[in-house]
Amino acid sequence: MRTISKQQAARFLLLHHGLIGPYRYTGKDGALAFIRSVGSIQYDPVDVCGRNAELVLQARVKGFRKEMLQELLYQDRKLIDFWDKCMAIFPVEDWPYFARKRNAPIYNVESLGPTLDGVRQTIRENGPCCSEDIPNGKTKIRWPWGTAPVGRAALEALFFQGELIIYKKQGTRKYYDLASRHVPKGLLTANDPNETLEAYHQWMVARRIGAVGLLWNRASDAYLEIQGLDASARTAAIESLCAEGMLIPVQVEGIRWPFYFHAQELPMLETACSERRLMPRCELLPPLDNLLWDRRLVEAIFGFSYHWEIYTPREKRQYGPYVLPILYGEGFVGRVEVVCARMEKRIEIKRIWAEPGKRFSHRALEKTLLRFARFHGYDDFTMQMEI
Repeated sequence: MRTISKQQAARFLLLHHGLIGPYRYTGKDGALAFIRSVGSIQYDPVDVCGRNAELVLQARVKGFRKEMLQELLYQDRKLIDFWDKCMAIFPVEDWPYFARKRNAPIYNVESLGPTLDGVRQTIRENGPCCSEDIPNGKTKIRWPWGTAPVGRAALEALFFQGELIIYKKQGTRKYYDLASRHVPKGLLTANDPNETLEAYHQWMVARRIGAVGLLWNRASDAYLEIQGLDASARTAAIESLCAEGMLIPVQVEGIRWPFYFHAQELPMLETACSERRLMPRCELLPPLDNLLWDRRLVEAIFGFSYHWEIYTPREKRQYGPYVLPILYGEGFVGRVEVVCARMEKRIEIKRIWAEPGKRFSHRALEKTLLRFARFHGYDDFTMQMEI
């Protein structure tokens, strides 16, 4: 098994994500290309300084604007919202591979009763709707995330079963429509390409390794929501993928567990291990960025410890509720708390924490913050401290 240094592993991961060197992705086509390359990006409704999916793309895609993602989802229909690793956005052509998820039992669905038929009728007769449009839909029932109005629960149940898709979003409000109106018939009626549970595990494990770039065979958030995947099934999937030549194992100096990457990216590993100088970039990453899916991995390879503190009580927070890691060159050099001051039409930099012993270009960070402001449609940013 080949052995590489932590620096080489970090370079490989950054190359995989298009976060070092010249931008590999540009504009709306670039956003689609990146999502296809990693399989999916995580959706989260929190919008302190942009939603997670938007921030993933702004760090990698030159000239990316928020409306590009909306167009790909709700006009072009080249992307779709569905459950992958948590709620995610992925290419519509992957629809058949999630048949097992759509066929999985739904908690307390029996309590929805005739509301499901009422939702179907409302959408057939009136078109796309949200939970507010469902007659008698405000009665509360038990639902996976606590209690929910029965109308919302019915819409979500039909969505998870694949009968409905998200037609559009207005803020955090979702409007649903019949999947048959928007998903190509060939995809909608296709059989599950993974006929066995073992084949499904192999496809999903390969997908998650591709989403991160380099991943080990350990319990990890990167493997969340893969049905029936325990440690033995994960090991079997990885061993099969290696035997088929789809994955290549690699050892990283100073780390006990081997890592795995897609064989097609071997030339990228050679670049990472070469003496070639890679042009540094300064980027802000969101808390649920693909590169951060496995926080232990990030700490092991980059020496950067990151915890999303949005659900941490205020008195126990070390930094802040929504803090973005700062990437510069070949590693993480700090973190920043950014807030969109929408009334004032600017972004506010509340605080910057530099990583001990890490050096970075203040000018590069200022340029990145200005670009981040313009990404939000603002002309400038304000700072509450010196860089």
